[in-house]
Amino acid sequence: MGLLIPGFDYRRVPVADGVSLNAAVAGSGSPLVLLHGFPQTHLMWRHVAADLAADHTVICPDLRGYGASDKPAADTDTDTDADTDSYIDSAAYSKRTMAADIVALARALGHDRFALAGHDRGALVAFRAGLDHPAAITHLACLDVLPTLDMWDVMRGTTAAVGFHLYLMAQPPGLPERMIAACPDDFFGHFLDLWAGDPGAIPAEVRTAYLDACRAAVPSIVADYRASAGVDVDHDRADRDAGRRLTMPLTVLQQDWGAALGYDAAAVWRAWADDLEHRTVGYGHFMAEEAPADIAKALRELLSR
Repeated sequence: MGLLIPGFDYRRVPVADGVSLNAAVAGSGSPLVLLHGFPQTHLMWRHVAADLAADHTVICPDLRGYGASDKPAADTDTDTDADTDSYIDSAAYSKRTMAADIVALARALGHDRFALAGHDRGALVAFRAGLDHPAAITHLACLDVLPTLDMWDVMRGTTAAVGFHLYLMAQPPGLPERMIAACPDDFFGHFLDLWAGDPGAIPAEVRTAYLDACRAAVPSIVADYRASAGVDVDHDRADRDAGRRLTMPLTVLQQDWGAALGYDAAAVWRAWADDLEHRTVGYGHFMAEEAPADIAKALRELLSR
């Protein structure tokens, strides 16, 4: 299984037909589920999880398609006579499907209600869980991300070059997978290097674990991103049009993306949330590894609301 979080028990938990998640579990007290981002695994929470397990039941899964969790084939259709948007349906990796995984995981571990925090891709899953399963989510935290619909809205012009991977992995099945599989360590390593404010926060053995995991998951990682160019946008738009909002306490921690891309990040989140604490932070993207004590403190403050 590779690197583990010391002191955590590991379990494989069935969450859907043919899909089980790898999850690290420790501690006691009110439950908190921590979801990792790209290009990482549950290991990104190793410091924060150990801290919070002192007074909470902490559950750190690998998302569907990542790490040691199952990687079902994506639902895609490349028939040229089909609807032109069908290839980006990727329902197996929609955030709605992945959020349902997390609710099923928590219930299988005995928790009908739980707090949920996500980083990057995991934050998109957490956001969707908050909208789709409000009765299950007591508190919500989203780290360094925008909701999918808003992300696409603010990506424009030359500033969108920072998100080239979003556009690459949105392409029809085949080319993105082949391109990335041709040099996976260079591709995934690029983001580990570019986005780290403190490269020393990801030691060599953890970096190797991330690259090993990503190398073995190229099709499912691409499918996750492809879904965010299609079905996830549809779900977000339907919710925004219907006026659905996050009703639980929400904490958002973000780098100052707004200054670079020309938008008000806090205003974007206020449009979705009734009870929002939004903070701009000075860390790099991998904030749970770069400033774990601060992130643990912020999550404890959230749980006290």
